[in-house]
Amino acid sequence: MNIHEYQAKHLLKRFNVAVPEGRLVDGPDQVADRAVQAAKELQAERKNSVWVVKAQIHAGGRGKAGGVKVCKTLDEVKAAASAIMGKVLVTPQTGAAGKKVHKLWIEEGSAIAKEFYLGIVLDRAVSGVVMMASTEGGMEIEEVAEKHPEKITKVVIDPTIGYQPYHGRKIAKSLGIPADKTREAVEFFGGIYKCFVDKDCSQVEINPLILTTDQKLIALDAKINFDDNALFRNKDVVDMRDLLEENAQDIEASKYELAYIALDGNIGCLVNGAGLAMATMDIIKLHGGDPANFLDVGGGANKEKVTQAFKIILKDPKVKAILVNIFGGIMKCDVIAEGVIAAAKEVQLSVPLVVRLEGTNVDLGKKILAESGLKITPANDLADAAQKVVAAANGK
Repeated sequence: MNIHEYQAKHLLKRFNVAVPEGRLVDGPDQVADRAVQAAKELQAERKNSVWVVKAQIHAGGRGKAGGVKVCKTLDEVKAAASAIMGKVLVTPQTGAAGKKVHKLWIEEGSAIAKEFYLGIVLDRAVSGVVMMASTEGGMEIEEVAEKHPEKITKVVIDPTIGYQPYHGRKIAKSLGIPADKTREAVEFFGGIYKCFVDKDCSQVEINPLILTTDQKLIALDAKINFDDNALFRNKDVVDMRDLLEENAQDIEASKYELAYIALDGNIGCLVNGAGLAMATMDIIKLHGGDPANFLDVGGGANKEKVTQAFKIILKDPKVKAILVNIFGGIMKCDVIAEGVIAAAKEVQLSVPLVVRLEGTNVDLGKKILAESGLKITPANDLADAAQKVVAAANGK
């Protein structure tokens, strides 16, 4: 699950991480006037006459897409707010469709002396948490890794021990933080780590982390992602969910605990198991097709789940054929076959359907499909299934 920058900053502030003060402007009505009012409040409270108007969308690269404007007058704030609210921002992370701006964050300006990058992620290769830092603040970390890998410092933190001051000192030294500010930096990094662990984050990224002209560390931008599996114990995080940032299929899939991600292809995929779903998409690509989605119905799918999965797939007008690929372990093939038939009838399936079954009760499952009276194309193995569904999607 993702949240907006302003929400990430509110959360970091609870962990004693310094962030700029700001005000939220939400909704399309009287945007310019409310933005100016927010700027005036910040000016009165913070004695600041520079503001930044920031688009709030679940994607990076907002500045390059025109979604971040530095303003030195209230008239500039008014003009920036009017221009950004409602605009569709297209960034490398949004895809060609872009994301429409529904919220603005009016923030106090900061006097920047230096910019850094700081990020925390889980690294399965080392079975630990990795804190990464770079002097190349403001740049995409992938670009830094490609062009200047020597400028990235990584510290592995054993989760059983947790963050220690020596971790922070190493990061501070790599960034060239002044010696008299090292203790402050150690506490600052510790607050970010505590947020990462306590709120079950999958990623925390501060880019840029800045050192101001008066030698203060501030998280000038913040991006936080959360582990969906731990949301049940983080109700405050769930309350931050913004449905305007999600497509209708994603929202519907979450209601039925279906793992669904929309893609750009025309072959719908209904699979049990994340690994098998990835392999299914790979083999479709191998045979010249393009998957329209990732959809994992889970190991214990029933008729209702399968029916809803079909409905979600068919909401995508690009879908020209569907591949059902099931390995019957916990889920028996005869049960899934009956679910597929019931679902196909209920949704009045109108696109070609290819089904590959393997595992427990596979022969009975194939028999049920064959005797259903529906136009279902059986497949003997995964390669056969991919070839048939690619052909069907191409009208062959």
